[in-house]
Amino acid sequence: QYLYPGFIVLVLLFTAIFATISTVEDRREGFLQSVLVAPISRTTIVMGQALGGTTLAWVPSCIFLVLAPLAGISLSVGAAIFAALIMAIIAFALTCIGLTIAWKIESTQGFHAIMNLILIPIWLLSGAFWPIDGAPALLRWTMRLNPLTYGMAALRESLYPGNRGEMGSLPSMALSVTIAIAFAIATFALAARTARRATAY
Repeated sequence: QYLYPGFIVLVLLFTAIFATISTVEDRREGFLQSVLVAPISRTTIVMGQALGGTTLAWVPSCIFLVLAPLAGISLSVGAAIFAALIMAIIAFALTCIGLTIAWKIESTQGFHAIMNLILIPIWLLSGAFWPIDGAPALLRWTMRLNPLTYGMAALRESLYPGNRGEMGSLPSMALSVTIAIAFAIATFALAARTARRATAY
């Protein structure tokens, strides 16, 4: 039960990686250049890419969420809807991180190397496997500074409302949701800024 939210975020993470790699392939095949000559801003293009990647990541994770009762997690309709919203926020942030890298990298091999170097540690240090209060002091501070920790905490609490004590010490729901949204906005702004400065070839 503790690991299940971590597995959901893992599905979001890997799907976001594979969704955003299309940017690298589109540049190599010349499709991205044809998109960039359209009379729209690069910020709009990045928003379209981010929403598309978010959808691709969110749908399979929702299927995984529906299977939660098989893991002994009883979900109400309200809890499932709120968890799905949190998952959408997390998926958007992870997709934007992928786009930030994809707009700068020219090879799929380099993209995978950079993404694994960045996203896997972020996921591992988000409380997916162990609670913050069970980690050594250095890891506790690293986890508290990790914005994905708060998205994970919000997802965990939405799946287990009223069972905070059993999940270890979690940040408040309000703080977790606020930081998760701020993380999504910040990563989109970074992706849009990177796209405006990147060359299309």
